Amino acid sequence: MHAARAERDGWKALAALVLVVATGAMVLQYAILIRTTSNAIGPGFATIRFFSYFTVLSNLLVASVAASALSSSDARLLRFFRRPAVKGGIALYIGVTGMIYFLILRHLWQPQGAQWWADTGLHYATPALYSAWWLLGVRHGGLRWNTILSWLAFPLGYLLWVFLRGAWAHEYPYPFIDVGQLGWAAVMRNAAGVLAAFVGLGAVLVAVDRSLARARTS
Repeated sequence: MHAARAERDGWKALAALVLVVATGAMVLQYAILIRTTSNAIGPGFATIRFFSYFTVLSNLLVASVAASALSSSDARLLRFFRRPAVKGGIALYIGVTGMIYFLILRHLWQPQGAQWWADTGLHYATPALYSAWWLLGVRHGGLRWNTILSWLAFPLGYLLWVFLRGAWAHEYPYPFIDVGQLGWAAVMRNAAGVLAAFVGLGAVLVAVDRSLARARTS
């Protein structure tokens, strides 16, 4: 009993670390964005720009899951974030965030100082910590293959928002979906590639979840 309690406390400590890192990185990134852009576009538009990054949204979802794991409340919203499919979907979103940044975006700039800390927290530390917590501290066996299709609703909705906002503001959060610079054909090819990454990584997560569940019961 004492060993099981110590293990639960350990996973809660990791969830707390996930919450602190994700929240701290988001707050730092927001402060940097406000400081560098609010004079030009105002804090309102800067805030809209902040929440138009998939990176920020995926980190926000991670923080929400971590908070739900730490809370003893039975509120409906917290119960939502405790669902296996939700925790797995957010592992997918933050995993794709880290993967796309590492493979594509990190080559495009060299952040320094506070921006480096925010960048590292959002794109490396949070994905690594949440993935570790999901793999080791979450009960597995609740994912199904058809769950992958439901996971696609969020990135597809995000893409629609990006296109609508881009048509209005003439700016896009990521260069590979910049319609103004690349044109629709190239952007749709890039979007299809990212969507394939969601499907592929989603399949890996479901397979891992089912394997871990079988290992626990064997």
